[in-house]
Amino acid sequence: MNTSSSNAPRASSKSRAMTFPWISKQASAPGTRVTRAAGRVAIIAMVALLASCASPPMAPLPGPAGEPTAPGGRAGDTGPLPAPMAQGKSRWVAVRWAELPGFEEDALFEAWNAWLKSCERPGPVFAPLCGEVRRLSIASADEQRNWMVRRLQPYRVESLQGAADGLLTSYYEPVLKASRQPGAGYEVPLYRTPASLGSRKPWFSRQEIDTSPEARAALKGREIAWLTDPVEAMSLHIQGSGRLNITEADGSQRVVRVAYAGSNEQPFRSVTQWLLDQGEGRMTTPWVESTKAWAARNSPQRVQQMLWSNPRYTFFQEQPLSDLDSAFGPKGAQGVALTPGRSIAVDPASIPYGTPVWLASRGGAANLQKLVLAQDTGSAIVGAVRADYFAGTGPEAGLLAARVNQPLRLWVLWPK
Repeated sequence: MNTSSSNAPRASSKSRAMTFPWISKQASAPGTRVTRAAGRVAIIAMVALLASCASPPMAPLPGPAGEPTAPGGRAGDTGPLPAPMAQGKSRWVAVRWAELPGFEEDALFEAWNAWLKSCERPGPVFAPLCGEVRRLSIASADEQRNWMVRRLQPYRVESLQGAADGLLTSYYEPVLKASRQPGAGYEVPLYRTPASLGSRKPWFSRQEIDTSPEARAALKGREIAWLTDPVEAMSLHIQGSGRLNITEADGSQRVVRVAYAGSNEQPFRSVTQWLLDQGEGRMTTPWVESTKAWAARNSPQRVQQMLWSNPRYTFFQEQPLSDLDSAFGPKGAQGVALTPGRSIAVDPASIPYGTPVWLASRGGAANLQKLVLAQDTGSAIVGAVRADYFAGTGPEAGLLAARVNQPLRLWVLWPK
């Protein structure tokens, strides 16, 4: 995970290998109300997201040899294919559009909003296309599809060893109750970055932040707000950003966003894995609620041990949240706001930010075959065929994010 203020470690610490190929998932947070206008936008976005997740079962994913999912080709998709390309940690193999599962059925207009966001900060490869992308924002899906076939070449993403199968996980933006002042049950602080953060690497661990006089002095006066529950605070640290339904000092309430501003650069350790190693059993989905239930049955000292088992600590910055902002997620590593259901976190050494990507994944949580944009990253998102799917904001998105842990295929769509 990058540490600039525009980057959020959505996948930074929430995934850790347990038994191949699965990764422990941690998600879900209690929700809260936002403005009515924002609520309407959020409902529309969630309906679209859930509709995409409830799509009919996909055909089997194409094999590594690139067999098409449907017979025949597509108009405009003729001629010799380009040679394979090496892209950092990945190998890209040119394929026909017919290999992309569901390409003819995807509601592309949903992805176009994410593409327009990428065009706010395009890389040099895609900047020349952004004028056309903007003009096509009001075009029909068929017009958008025909343009893509004419202007882009799909490449199947593989590891350098030729493996086309990978892993899809998911993340979201939690919504939590908070107070600007401590007390009345609000005792867990969220901190801005300390001035001394760069003076030592790694900075103090989570345990040291709670116990060391030096660390506590460095954070004094850096509190943004206080939460009621340390497990919920941990979930916010793991997701890397969230929304606070915050009670101000005068008693008024408003909704703000807290976004990733940095970390102590300590290693991430999964608290669910720690509980499993301690013989406490596996936490069920959603992990926040099951872990809170475990905490209620155990002593404060035991709960503290559990929290301290993860030394990684996240610092935040507060951001205003307009009605327009509330329709989108936090800014990802590309520096643009994430679009629910259409943004993914990738390894930028395999797929550059701003690249349109065709994603195909089938599992118990969702059947996905759709256009997405590579707009984020995370320290756990490493390798060629690896992605973290941005599910959206609030508890429903958290439930989906907690369940997505399934096979993945990716195709990058690169300018011809």
